[in-house]
Amino acid sequence: MGQQATPVRTAGLGKAVGPVPTAVSGAVLLLPGGEEVSARRPSPVRATIALRSLGRRLARAGREEGLAVHTVHYRCRGWNGSEAQLAADAEWAADEVVRRYGDVPVCLVGVDMGGRAALRAGGHEAVNSVVALAPWLPEDDMAAPAEPVKQLVGRRVLIVHGTNDERTDPELSFRFAARAKKVNREVCRFEVHSDGHRLHGYRDEVAWLAVDFMMGALFGHSFSRPVEDALAAPPPIGLRMPLASGFGKSLKRQGS
Repeated sequence: MGQQATPVRTAGLGKAVGPVPTAVSGAVLLLPGGEEVSARRPSPVRATIALRSLGRRLARAGREEGLAVHTVHYRCRGWNGSEAQLAADAEWAADEVVRRYGDVPVCLVGVDMGGRAALRAGGHEAVNSVVALAPWLPEDDMAAPAEPVKQLVGRRVLIVHGTNDERTDPELSFRFAARAKKVNREVCRFEVHSDGHRLHGYRDEVAWLAVDFMMGALFGHSFSRPVEDALAAPPPIGLRMPLASGFGKSLKRQGS
């Protein structure tokens, strides 16, 4: 018998979070974390657990506006150097959204290495906004090209990072945001003081911040005052905006 060819791995879109609207007018793509180098296939259950609650919150908030929310299933766990496989999978997913739903705006929401994928893939023509939570970003290295930012021109960008994050360096996301702000005024960054990588201490506030930003970017809702201020403020103020305890309570009362 001849040797069987190794099947080619492909990225995929998970089942929609909640019911798919009759008429989709916007989409969120959830990008789980990953690893710096790995060819192993990610576990769909393990990869999405950190984003599952946030995905449900986003889906509920945008249901009446026609929001579809999907998790991206990567081909493998690793970014893998210049191959940037997680970003390539995010771009494929944006193409798939356009194929399924037509010309609708897309918000990329990523955590950890998925945050880097969201920022890198933000230049896709369907993407109008990016949310990066505790993004993994490479160390500044004179021998290597800096992480690109020009692809984010014309997009609204929100970065959120805990100040006590011991897995991904919050200072690197600040430096990235500062470079991005030079080419795109629509960049803001919130700091979650004393919180760690998973942002457990302020989970509810972070979720409401993501909802507020997504609803404004995709559907033209008014941003909350803290987000407006962060977008308008010059560096470093708008890039070190503290996320206040209890953020979102007023949004909850309004039924967002």
